[in-house]
Amino acid sequence: MTELTRIPLAGVIGSPIAHSRSPRLHGYWLKRYGLKGHYIPMDIAQADLRDALQMLPKLGFVGLNVTIPHKEKVLALADIVTDRAALIGAANTLIFRKDGKIHADNTDGAGFIANLRQNAPAWVPAAGPAVVFGAGGAARAVIAALIEVGVPEIRLTNRSRPRADALRQDFGAKVVVHDWVQAGNLLEDAATVVNTTSLGMVGKPEFRVPLDALSPRALVTDLVYTPLKTNLLIEAEEAGCTVVDGLGMLLHQAAPGFERWFGVRPEVDEATRDAVIRP
Repeated sequence: MTELTRIPLAGVIGSPIAHSRSPRLHGYWLKRYGLKGHYIPMDIAQADLRDALQMLPKLGFVGLNVTIPHKEKVLALADIVTDRAALIGAANTLIFRKDGKIHADNTDGAGFIANLRQNAPAWVPAAGPAVVFGAGGAARAVIAALIEVGVPEIRLTNRSRPRADALRQDFGAKVVVHDWVQAGNLLEDAATVVNTTSLGMVGKPEFRVPLDALSPRALVTDLVYTPLKTNLLIEAEEAGCTVVDGLGMLLHQAAPGFERWFGVRPEVDEATRDAVIRP
């Protein structure tokens, strides 16, 4: 087969992976734009990751999305790492280049901001402090993105404080760490509130931080998208806040990889959302 006749393959790797909505999303885009290509979910164990990254390009793969537990480890296996992936300490997008090199990027932060810009166009990042709940990989991407767009202060809290302290070490003085027991107090005068934890997700404990101090002028977003409208968003909406669900971040973070692999920049619109959330 020549490069001109080889059908490009992409996919998502993780373990577990059966729950991923990425195949539905990329499959929809491939069909929508009439492109030749396939997108495949692959459950790859950590012990097999290096071998998989060496073999998949030989099988016709042009790139991958990466999810838990591989997002950190792929950085060490990549030949080229973008600055933002290095800063975040994880990659979610791999490009297998024609020269044989693996290019690692992280589009989570850009997807997070694009989701807010699209669904809350009046949002002004510099309007006041942001509160971020959680200190995992998603929080790292969110914090990097918030700093980049001009948020003046980030109040960070996590159930395990040492993980939050580690993020402050990496991101500097704009990040102020608070104990989880004080989480409700952090909301006073906050302009942006972000839940990056799994609290409130189907099958997980509820998000129980009191929202009494929440300003109705705040924007509240939850990275959880199962359910689409979490209790945090329901309560925030009842308090008069602008709310944005987490599905748009999933859609927007996927678009740059799709463009690199298949040659078309896909549109993120209501039809895309419907294709991903329909039963």
